Amino acid sequence: MYDASIVQTMSPPHKSRHNQPPKLLKNVETLKMTFAVSRKIDPSKAIDKMPITADLPSSVSYQARAEWREAGLIEPNCETIRDYRLGRLQAQIETAGVGALLMFDPMNIRYATDSTNMILWNHHNPFRAVLLCADGHLVLWDYRNTEFLTEDNPRIHERRTGADLFYFDRGNNVGKTATQFAREVESLLAQHGEGSRVLAVDKIMVAGLRALESRQLTVIEGEPLTEFARSIKCEDEVKAMRCAMHSTEQAIARMREAIEPGMSEMDIWAVLHYESIKRGGEWIETRLLSSGPRTHPWFRECSHRIVQPNEIVAFDTDLIGPYGMCCDISRTWWIGDEDPPAALIDATRIAHDHLTHNMALLRPGRHFSDITEALHPLPENCQHLKYGCAMHGVGLCDEWPLIAYPDQWVEGAFDSELKPGMVLCVEALVSPDNADFSIKLEDQVLITETGFENLTKAPFDSRLQGV
Repeated sequence: MYDASIVQTMSPPHKSRHNQPPKLLKNVETLKMTFAVSRKIDPSKAIDKMPITADLPSSVSYQARAEWREAGLIEPNCETIRDYRLGRLQAQIETAGVGALLMFDPMNIRYATDSTNMILWNHHNPFRAVLLCADGHLVLWDYRNTEFLTEDNPRIHERRTGADLFYFDRGNNVGKTATQFAREVESLLAQHGEGSRVLAVDKIMVAGLRALESRQLTVIEGEPLTEFARSIKCEDEVKAMRCAMHSTEQAIARMREAIEPGMSEMDIWAVLHYESIKRGGEWIETRLLSSGPRTHPWFRECSHRIVQPNEIVAFDTDLIGPYGMCCDISRTWWIGDEDPPAALIDATRIAHDHLTHNMALLRPGRHFSDITEALHPLPENCQHLKYGCAMHGVGLCDEWPLIAYPDQWVEGAFDSELKPGMVLCVEALVSPDNADFSIKLEDQVLITETGFENLTKAPFDSRLQGV
């Protein structure tokens, strides 16, 4: 559907100086030179052909590493992370009393093996699978002829193919493929499942599930096992997250510097993507950036709308950064020379109060229901369009746990408590009824032994705060 707000707020092409190409794109040659300098690598030399080594993971760039060192950040020990994550999954398998955990979700496969293979394509074409058995034996099914991608990972004991149980790849033969896959899983359970024929599975195609159950295997929901395992981060995972957050905030800062009236929302979003990717960022899960009246209601993704003088731009990074760590930061900025109107300042103050009040509730041992009951109440006219949750976990992506608002609380659904090592994103969305704007803020917070630490350093817009 055509968005009338785009037309209503766009400057006439024959009058506006803002109809010129954005300053970021005016001179392609200048951009190439800037890129070469910012990389601190001479493209005329062969240094770009340096091999990827264990010392510098492929998801990390030389520029990011230099910036981390300058910021005094300590890089993580990836071997420690890999051992810790496998240990967390093994503990869940033991607690659940299952013979093995079968994983198709690419994020769970990454957690178990620290490996990816065309991960976005894999999200909607599930060709990978991992079976982690009760005795620790780990089998990876991967794409044909890509076994070499994980040949340096000693934690993977077997590499196979044949877990691609989707119609695009197998057509009307998918049932036969699923039957063969189920036979392999059953055989592995017999050898490494310590006598159990109970299998926890996270996400599987229908043909795969039916084939496993036809072998008289008991299949239970595996997602709670992986979500609980991933919810507690070790010290080196936190180090990885600090590095990823720093790189994301560098990208945010470059995006803020680039913004000027006359750029489209897509132009602005492209800056964040470019600056993230060159620092080792991997992908952005959404395109949540909007401007002016397109911010209300929230959840419109970036468009060709031209940002006008003296209006807001709001965004949510939803970004997978270096080391595969999710960096989930939201900010709303005022773009223009005039002072923002009082309604925007009042809404920003409410959003900031909401964020800081709710963050102060975080401490280890606090039950989720207790937090829900103590949440900062938004004004009545901001209730209908408030965010879908007050807080959510974050790690490799948005994860468990979720802290619900009181009107979204479901008895028994969130029966747990905060623990040290959890990382939560605290949300604030102020979107008043019948308004033409929304204010979106979000910070990423680590639960410590004694309270919390805000990992987010990106500044708020001082003009929107009335400062």
